[in-house]
Amino acid sequence: METSKQKTLKGSFSLFGKGLHTGLNLTVTFNPAPENTGYRIQRIDLEGEPIIEAVAEKVIDTQRGTVLGNSTMRVSTVEHGLSALYALGIDNCLIQVNGPEFPILDGSAIKYVEKIQEVGIEEQNAPKDYYIIRKKIEVKDEESGSCITILPDEQFSITTMCSFESKFINSQFATLDNVENYAAEVAPARTFVFVRDIVPLLEANLIKGGDLENAIVIYEREVTQEKLDQLADLLQVPHRDATKIGYIQPKPLQWENECTRHKLLDIIGDMALIGKPIKGRIVATRPGHTINNKFARLMRKEIKKHEVQAPIYDPNEEPIMDNNRIRELLPHRYPMQLVDKVISMGPTTVVGVKNITSNEPFFVGHFPQEPVMPGVLQVEAMAQCGGLLVLSQVEEPERWSTYFMRIDEVKFRQKVVPGDTLLFRVELLHPVRHGVSSMKGYAFVGDHVVSEATFTAQIVKNK
Repeated sequence: METSKQKTLKGSFSLFGKGLHTGLNLTVTFNPAPENTGYRIQRIDLEGEPIIEAVAEKVIDTQRGTVLGNSTMRVSTVEHGLSALYALGIDNCLIQVNGPEFPILDGSAIKYVEKIQEVGIEEQNAPKDYYIIRKKIEVKDEESGSCITILPDEQFSITTMCSFESKFINSQFATLDNVENYAAEVAPARTFVFVRDIVPLLEANLIKGGDLENAIVIYEREVTQEKLDQLADLLQVPHRDATKIGYIQPKPLQWENECTRHKLLDIIGDMALIGKPIKGRIVATRPGHTINNKFARLMRKEIKKHEVQAPIYDPNEEPIMDNNRIRELLPHRYPMQLVDKVISMGPTTVVGVKNITSNEPFFVGHFPQEPVMPGVLQVEAMAQCGGLLVLSQVEEPERWSTYFMRIDEVKFRQKVVPGDTLLFRVELLHPVRHGVSSMKGYAFVGDHVVSEATFTAQIVKNK
């Protein structure tokens, strides 16, 4: 089992431009960050330079973009930058901005992608903590018809379906089957606006920095020449023939479905606020920042319910170690061999299986009328898995044994009874030094943690 590692930037980079809504000249700087930092945004223009964690619960507005905020700060138009970080696999980043929003740049995420590729990506030591989707999760908005569903999949992928209230562009869909194609197929897709929506946005004191260079502008409902000229003057762009329906930005569409590809880009930016990389397939119908944030909040609640996920176990797959191989590595024999097989193993992690039957010898006295596996034996089984991990990496493993030195942070959450299949996941907390190893172990039945412990063991050569 190969364990992916967390990633950050190799160096810092800055981008400059005007804010879409404020029109201010802004600078945003992306910096490397330590393991397990996640995404954090700092307003360096405010007193005390406050920092906000970029997570779904911190979103305070979704009307024309994703806005993060608290009592000391707010920052908007964050979705394009976060989309690039998430899609390129960066887990930890400190983002500094000198104003209330990120610069709009060209209305897409491609500038962020290019800068990330230019400075490079650095692998860190901590494992990447994927959240693996095991069941269908869905959020609906009956009023708008918006719906986001996530389904089990081996990797992160998205299909987006949009239906616009427009005869000019009606229904479109876009798909990203492999996130490695994000830079070429999604990142360059620009934000878009209908001419009919521009006046209300201006009246709401928004899009002060909007122009034909940073958005696709769709003119699809004919208005009088006078009204269109007034709008052109407000935007400080050339006048246009009011009878000519179509796209009015100078740069042509890159794809026929560029607007829907941008919706897909936005979804990825809003999913970055979940706080963990996801393995699952998103199907989004009529998405927008509001439904995206509802979904991200639901996912965060789901993750908290299953803070530690059980390993995936397919009994049809051949084990990494069967019972015979385990007996070659461990000195334990009946009734103390408590691992039946090992189903995955990496440099620092092992997953083992123990099938609990009604014939276990400890059920004779624990307890005859209500058989329950003793918690101390669950911890012993975790330690045996850890021993298999360590002993598999030494020469002549049959000449070595492992012994407990310390057990800490033991918790028992529910009973283990006949008929249960116990899955053990044990990982090294530190490299083995001087024959001493520290490990964290979890035991699962189904999706639930039944016990956990941290323990230290010594590896001793047999005399």
